Amino acid sequence: MASPVGLLSLATASPPHELPQKDALAAARILFAGRFAQFERMAPVFDAVGIRTRQMAMPLEWYFEPHDWAERNAAYVEAATALYEAVAHRALDEAGLTGGDIDILVTVSTSGIATPSLEARCAGALGFRTDVWRIPVFGLGCAGGVTGLALAARLAAAEPGARALAVCLELCSVSFRLEHPSKADIVATALFGDGAAACVLQAGEGGFARIVSGAEHTWPDTLDIMGWRVDPQGLGVIFAQSIPAFARKNFRPAMEQMLARQGVAFDDVDRFLCHPGGTKVIEALETALDLGQGALDHERAVLSEHGNMSAPTALYVLDRARWAGLPRRSVLTALGPGFTATTATLLAA
Repeated sequence: MASPVGLLSLATASPPHELPQKDALAAARILFAGRFAQFERMAPVFDAVGIRTRQMAMPLEWYFEPHDWAERNAAYVEAATALYEAVAHRALDEAGLTGGDIDILVTVSTSGIATPSLEARCAGALGFRTDVWRIPVFGLGCAGGVTGLALAARLAAAEPGARALAVCLELCSVSFRLEHPSKADIVATALFGDGAAACVLQAGEGGFARIVSGAEHTWPDTLDIMGWRVDPQGLGVIFAQSIPAFARKNFRPAMEQMLARQGVAFDDVDRFLCHPGGTKVIEALETALDLGQGALDHERAVLSEHGNMSAPTALYVLDRARWAGLPRRSVLTALGPGFTATTATLLAA
């Protein structure tokens, strides 16, 4: 990154339908017990993932109905457009700016397809200029929040004074399916929720933190760990059971390599802010990074209150950490399809 980029604001927004985890389990038992012979054996995962409640794009009764891909994607586009507008407004208001002040739009979402993309659909309501740069990004999954933030920072740094709005939005729940459920589908139903986060960035000083660098690491021959499969019902989750074990074994060396490319020593990091993929993933990251059990407290709190929202979840962790008080140097990090680790290194203002 050519120069530091100020993080002027950070906003989050959740869809309106609250789903306590006990209600999610009760609904899953009705939906899956007759379709998946091993459901009761897997039911304890609803307690094990560390979620108390989460927010969903659609009312609970919607999930009891069969939906093809067209219906699921229509629900995604409608709900995502409204959520994009809400979270972008909040980020702009905190920064004291309007949509017309933004030069670059980075939109990250992997849970549905919108063409025209979400920022184009919201351009009139948010007052974006006709010459704004639009960069919609698909396929990053849980890594999208960190990568999207780092990408927006790189683009803003390339032009002094430029302002970027990065929005990460996922509606994972629209992919929940009744048809031919697998173990991964049961885990996804127990784990994932919906949400959005938005940041305004500006090249130079200012804001509550500066993004000074970022890096990624993609492991070879790991395409089957996480992603989507496509079928007539839409996007079905690929979610390997091996993720915690993989992170425990491989994350520390990758993190050291990413930090070294940024000129940062591992021991110079005051706080790792991690995407909370689930309780087992959090525990694996604490072990891999030698943090001590319970160190990732913001991560556990976000997971408990919102579930794993995929891309925006790491930014929810950052938001919680900034109000608690960021240390001098923190590293925001996530794992996602590829299989990839991604980082953004921040210095507190």
